[in-house]
Amino acid sequence: MWVGKIIGTLVATPKDDSLTGSKLLIVQPTRLGAEAPGKPIVAVDTIGAGTGEIVLVVDGSSARHVTGNPHSAVDAAIVGIIDNIEVNKSLLEE
Repeated sequence: MWVGKIIGTLVATPKDDSLTGSKLLIVQPTRLGAEAPGKPIVAVDTIGAGTGEIVLVVDGSSARHVTGNPHSAVDAAIVGIIDNIEVNKSLLEE
């Protein structure tokens, strides 16, 4: 799992049938501590998240199972909206 911020939406009218009815959002991985943020990715929204929200994302086979179809064309899925993050900065590796 990883944390990201929703920075936009994506609309694709023609798409794989396994994505029909899915809301697609663009998520920017969030920098926590010394790690560098990754490139934005497209994720299936499973919980009703919106632009600007900080979310919890799963990827790989976990994302496909969350959608209810382990054979779907999904690499990432939003599974939670984060209310609060608390990081003990003294424990971060530089």
